[in-house]
Amino acid sequence: MADESASAAERDVLYEVDGAVALITLNRPRYHNAQSWKMLDALDAALDRAMDDRAVKVVVVQGAGDDFSSGHDLGTPEQLADLEARGVADRRGLRFYEAFRHYNLELTHKWRNLSKPTIALVHGYCIFGGWMIAAAMDLVFASPDARFLAGLVEYFSVPYDIQPRKAKELIFESRFLGAEEARELGFVNRIYPQADLKRETLAYAHRVAENGTTLLRMSKLAINKVQDEQGFSSAMEAAFADFLVLTSTGGDGRKEGERRLGPVDLALRFARGERHGLDDS
Repeated sequence: MADESASAAERDVLYEVDGAVALITLNRPRYHNAQSWKMLDALDAALDRAMDDRAVKVVVVQGAGDDFSSGHDLGTPEQLADLEARGVADRRGLRFYEAFRHYNLELTHKWRNLSKPTIALVHGYCIFGGWMIAAAMDLVFASPDARFLAGLVEYFSVPYDIQPRKAKELIFESRFLGAEEARELGFVNRIYPQADLKRETLAYAHRVAENGTTLLRMSKLAINKVQDEQGFSSAMEAAFADFLVLTSTGGDGRKEGERRLGPVDLALRFARGERHGLDDS
């Protein structure tokens, strides 16, 4: 399996094919795969490419470097320059809203409904926007070091990914969910040692690819319809509006001049054992 581009290291997303399996890699390890809009464009294009390739039957999405994804890109030089070029650097007005909606709700929901089975291969941190991408995939395979952080994000699938009371517990507390607990709650399907994760995930993907394309397509569609009968798609739309209220009122916990959101900082401090005397200002 080899990437077809000589400049792969400079690309935000890498695309490889091994028989009937496409492997897509989020490739911003310098920023722990923070999701710039350009990277999301590249991810969407790669997923479209896999859907259009009749030889590909299963897609695996992974992150380069130490982490799956640290979440949304809140201010790298590349992202700021891109916002400036798009004319939305002030993050105001209908033009920004349409772009923000596209990248943080519509694309994620589109990926959830892709016609072929998708698997998120998760190691390291999977924070907020990282959770969104993983949740949009059909299955999640993880290594023991995977750390998931849920929150009121734009594509708020969390109450469906894990049961509602647990979602409240985790979001109220702002703490990471370890791989084993995530499996117990049904968000993670399988856990493999880091050294075996990619090999085992690809082996599973190849087994799935032995099925007929129609069976895979209809099975996925039928299961997604069950969630939609429970209100999934309308809930995503409603929660996106709640997220906009959160951010417009400054309730996301992000302090002036900082790129890390308050709940993420709290989760990291909690993970380090700093559990008392926290300042909520």
